[in-house]
Amino acid sequence: MNYTIRELREEEYYLLEDFLYEAIFQPDETDLVPKSIIYKPELHIYIEHFGEKTEDFCLCAEVDNKVVGAVWVRNINGYGKVDEVTPEFAISLYKDFRGYGIGTELMQEMLKHLKQAGHIKVSLAVQKANYARNLYKKVGFQIVDENEEEYIMVRSIQ
Repeated sequence: MNYTIRELREEEYYLLEDFLYEAIFQPDETDLVPKSIIYKPELHIYIEHFGEKTEDFCLCAEVDNKVVGAVWVRNINGYGKVDEVTPEFAISLYKDFRGYGIGTELMQEMLKHLKQAGHIKVSLAVQKANYARNLYKKVGFQIVDENEEEYIMVRSIQ
């Protein structure tokens, strides 16, 4: 599949609502949560006023002039917070574009950006049942903590 990875433009930030929803692990595709769930404060923090914080940064994947996936970082008090300076990672792709290596490349490009920006690590949270945890391990994330439902993972950037 041919795709391009580029920085998400400010006028495209509204797309983060779709990608935040796509990032929600939903094991039963016959019983999806309503999209309005992204407006819960604990989720909306991942996209609310995106671009206003110095460390807000997003890359996207584009296929045939359509944005089909995104990876973004923010320094927020989210599910994967490990300390005050480590940005938290979020990533998702539309279902039809999963399994082509796009997510892996988006993550690798974001890791390059974070290194250039001077970060030493990045974190994320992933539900234990989510198959994406294997992708995160593949690109170097390690489990540093867990609770009943999620793993907290960190990737050093050197």
